[in-house]
Parts: sequence; C-alpha cells; structure tokens
Amino acid sequence: MRYLTAGESHGPQLTAIIEGLPAGLPLLAEDINNDLARRQKGYGRGRRMQIEKDTVNIVGGVRHGYTLGSPVALTVENNDWKHWTNIMGQGPLNEAEAEEIKRKITNPRPGHADLNGALKYGHRDMRNVLERSSARETTVRVAAGAVAKKLLSQLGIDIASHVLEIGGVRAETPQYETLTELKERTEASSVRVFDKNVEKEMMNAIDEAKKNGDSIGGIVEVIVEGMPVGVGSYVHYDRKLDAKLAAAIVSINAFKGVEFGIGFEAARKPGSEVHDEIDWSKEKGYFRKTNRLGGLEGGMTTGMPIIVRGVMKPIPTLYKPLQSIDIDSKEPFLASIERSDSCAVPAAAVVAESVVAWELANALVEQFYGDRMDVLKASVEAQREYSKEF
Repeated sequence: MRYLTAGESHGPQLTAIIEGLPAGLPLLAEDINNDLARRQKGYGRGRRMQIEKDTVNIVGGVRHGYTLGSPVALTVENNDWKHWTNIMGQGPLNEAEAEEIKRKITNPRPGHADLNGALKYGHRDMRNVLERSSARETTVRVAAGAVAKKLLSQLGIDIASHVLEIGGVRAETPQYETLTELKERTEASSVRVFDKNVEKEMMNAIDEAKKNGDSIGGIVEVIVEGMPVGVGSYVHYDRKLDAKLAAAIVSINAFKGVEFGIGFEAARKPGSEVHDEIDWSKEKGYFRKTNRLGGLEGGMTTGMPIIVRGVMKPIPTLYKPLQSIDIDSKEPFLASIERSDSCAVPAAAVVAESVVAWELANALVEQFYGDRMDVLKASVEAQREYSKEF
C-alpha cells in the first residue's frame, strides 16, 4: 500500500489518496473522525485547534461502507481558508488584491524548513515553503493511519499511544492489564499520560514555557499487540520492519529520534540483560520471557508487543523569536511568528500511533494476500496457527 498527501496549511483542504487497500474493508467516516479529534486535543495546543474542527470526507474508493479495492480518496477542509483566500489562492492576483496581502516572508525561522526549502526551490517568499512543511499536513496522515488501524483491528491487532515525557518531566513506565485500560486512562488525561502523579507537573511545564514565549518537547510511546510472528524481513535492508517504523517516526514533523524496547539503554547493559530468552508452551507456541527488544528481532516481528518511542523536539515557532537573517537585506532580523502551540507532544502521540499503524498494515498487505479482506484475514490467521504448531 501507499498514500500521497496534498495541500497547504491555509489552503482550502488537505487530501490523501490511498492505494492498495484490500476490497471489503468496512470503513466509515466516523472511523477516521475519532482520530482526527484526538489529534486536535492536548494541553498546550494553540488557537487554531479552536478554529478547525477536522472531519473527513471520503470521496472515492468506498461504497456502502466497504472499500472497493480502488484508490481511497480522503479530504479534510480547512475552515480557516475563508481568511486566506487572497494570500493562498491558486489564481494570479490583480493589483488591488496584491496590495491587500502583507509583504512576503523573507526572514526564515530557525528550526524550520523555511531557508532550506527556499534554497532548494528558489522561493523568495518563504510562505511557499512553510505552508507545506507545516505540521498541519499530519491531519491527513492521521486520517490514513485511522484507515490502517481499521484494517489492523479486523486482523485482531490493537494499537495505543501515550506520553512518557514532557519538558523533562518523566512519567513512570505504565503498568496496565490491557491496552484498553491504557487507552481509557491516557485519553482521559489532557497530556495523554498514564501516570497521574506527573500530569499536573507536565501541565505546569507547558504553562511556564507559554508564559516565557517558549516551547517544549517530549517523548511518546506506541504499543502494538497481536502482530503475527515473522512480519518484515531479514533478507534486505529496505524490508526490515524496524527500519520502516523508524523512518515513519522520524518523518513526523519535529521528531528527531526513535528507539525500540529498552532502546538506547541497551548500550549500557551486557547482552544477558538485553536479549529476550525464548520459551514454548502448547497454548502460546514460541514466546519471549521478556520484551526488551520491543517485539522486533532481525527486522521481523517476534509476536511480542511492538514498543516504539519517538523524541519530539520543542516546536521551533516561538513567541519569543530567535534571530534570523533576512534573505533580501541580509540583515539580522527576529524570525517571523506564525500561530503555534507551546507544546504538541500529546497530539504528536496520536500522529506517531497513526504512522506506526500504517507501516504495520502495509507490511501485512505486502506479505500476505492483499486484494480481498476475507482472504487477508484467513492468511494472517493461518500464519498464527503455523507459528504455534511449528
């Protein structure tokens, strides 16, 4: 499977076209809208979340509640477009309209794609860069991820995300019985954290950053249960599932690091405290006694829960802007201010969950028969039985 997105932050809409979904997957707009709403929540979000109430339109590839096997097209309208029709319109401007638009953006913001993108494409007005490089694009990535989550759920695979750290405030590793418990507890938290003891401290850190015109980042974790054994490959570097997941995580705006299981802690431990011993039972088949490697070995799933974490840097749009250089005058200048969040880590957890779901769904469709949902289900279940009886 694959998907492409199109659209700008303040354009009329965002679009995703998904190719390769099996026919017969039940899919309704509400399956997607739930995750779009989750992405907009979270303590520290800016005013735009009050303006935009994201909902999806399914405009192709679905009929009477089921996918057809043809490309699925999704659109999300930008409700703020009415205030940006001249600035972001597709047609040429007349002289009067051009006068209404404020001057072009020539002072790039540190930490953004502004300067690099302007140099790459030759844009003297960096709005041409920032509109597309904006994290607003993750709206339709979450929509595509919601479709992938629907496919995973049909195969008995569950996925959840939560926040581990914000601004240096670290939560305890969550102890839960089921992913349902984890989801219920974190969704009830304004910072999407399981550990209630640090929730207020995280909120205070966000408030302090906002008061100072600053921003803070954090760490999010995605957990997946129910993946069959052997999804991915050890044969070629570009088919290793952990490599694909790592690429997906760092492709999210502002994400700068990724780890699986105990992650970087493995560098400080002997091998006997890193690798997971193998056991077998008639009920389970082969299983690992521990899950330090996060459900992945040799680029393939082990059948244990997949645990992947991502590090999000502080959002670089600051209300106390950093110095930049104007590309026209070459003089020092304070970077321009676009409407922004002081912390988007809780929302970023939903985005991370979405991109992980997509990679897993894609790996399953690629490895097993993927044209029909009923056959895909039977193939995945056959792999589970084979692994148990091997």
